[in-house]
Amino acid sequence: MVSKAQGAPSRETPPTRAKDGAHIGILATLQRTIFLVSLPFGILTFVLPIYGQEIGATAVQIGLFFSAFSLMTVLLRPLVGIGLDRFGRRPFLIVGLAAYGFTMFAFAFSQQVWAIVTARLLQGLAAAFLWLSSSAITADVASSEDRGRAFGIITEANMRGGLVGTFVGFGVLMTLGFTEGWLWLFIGYGLVSLAAAILTWRQLSETNPRSGPIPRRPIGWTRPMILLLLVTLVTAASWAMVSPILMIFLQQKLDVRVAELAIAYLPAALVWAVLPGRLGGLADRFGRKPLMLFGMAVAAASSFLIPGLSSLVALAALWALQAVCYAAGDPAEQALVADLTGGDQRGRAYGLYTAAAGLGAAAGPLVGGWLYDSIGVQAPFYANGIVLALSTLALWALLEIPARTPTRPLD
Repeated sequence: MVSKAQGAPSRETPPTRAKDGAHIGILATLQRTIFLVSLPFGILTFVLPIYGQEIGATAVQIGLFFSAFSLMTVLLRPLVGIGLDRFGRRPFLIVGLAAYGFTMFAFAFSQQVWAIVTARLLQGLAAAFLWLSSSAITADVASSEDRGRAFGIITEANMRGGLVGTFVGFGVLMTLGFTEGWLWLFIGYGLVSLAAAILTWRQLSETNPRSGPIPRRPIGWTRPMILLLLVTLVTAASWAMVSPILMIFLQQKLDVRVAELAIAYLPAALVWAVLPGRLGGLADRFGRKPLMLFGMAVAAASSFLIPGLSSLVALAALWALQAVCYAAGDPAEQALVADLTGGDQRGRAYGLYTAAAGLGAAAGPLVGGWLYDSIGVQAPFYANGIVLALSTLALWALLEIPARTPTRPLD
């Protein structure tokens, strides 16, 4: 890959300085795989809370849909991280993709609250395998100078898949009706995920040549690593407070249909589809901390604005702003985890990092549902803004990132 200082490459160019074509092929295959498996994610974000209401779920039960997913990932991710370092990345990625296929089949036939919770537990298992292995592969293949952009490119593939899948999903639901459309839509999503597993099995090679039953260096519990895990835990819980009830709140406040909310989200989806790689490149050039602070500070401010929204146009603008924030902060944060650890520690490091996020995400929806039902519909959004603002101050004052040492891919 050509760095930003040398000239901007096209988005489709896999983000690596490696000259070995195998490394380029690995990231290209990973991008295609993530795109395919991400097709259902957008429609689930919009429809799952509304579907929960349709089958009689309360706000707390809808929160449980999200907590069940997060709880499963919390339990599995540290163990999966150990497995990634010991047995390699490829087997876990293939298992994760196949598990996502069976998860979509479970959603297709879920018509009760307990069935949705079961499907979400299975999705949590699939996510633990899929996202940890894909993060480790990205960190393995990209050099330290390109890591932010590498993670951004994978994020783009994720969001592009979700965007395409959302359009397909709403088209199917409007054509066949909600009940029959739901069934055939998720059967289709499941078949695509299984196809992605086969593609990975045939085309992706192992990226951790050190895997095997050999001694492993312990993860260095440095101050930056500990602070990053704590902030990840807190901010994940904060974000998860508002995620399950956001669609319900907006639908009631603005008196609009879910399809109209999906249209309002389109500018944000486009931001997610094109900017993470570019903003990740800024994190490579100017450092991880400035991008993380920018993203978190503006996200905090935007959360305070949500209760006062009065139109779809304002909502679309706010969602686009939030997308820029997270597209700036997420690749920088993921790259920082790799910067702070060595190649034979990355599976465990990403296991701990994502477990911290999952633990927060498991508690957040239940707290958010309680605030929504008991305190007021605006309370979760104000609480989220306060937590994000305090976390921004903590990172600004306490996070000291050591200078990066240039590395080659697979170091």
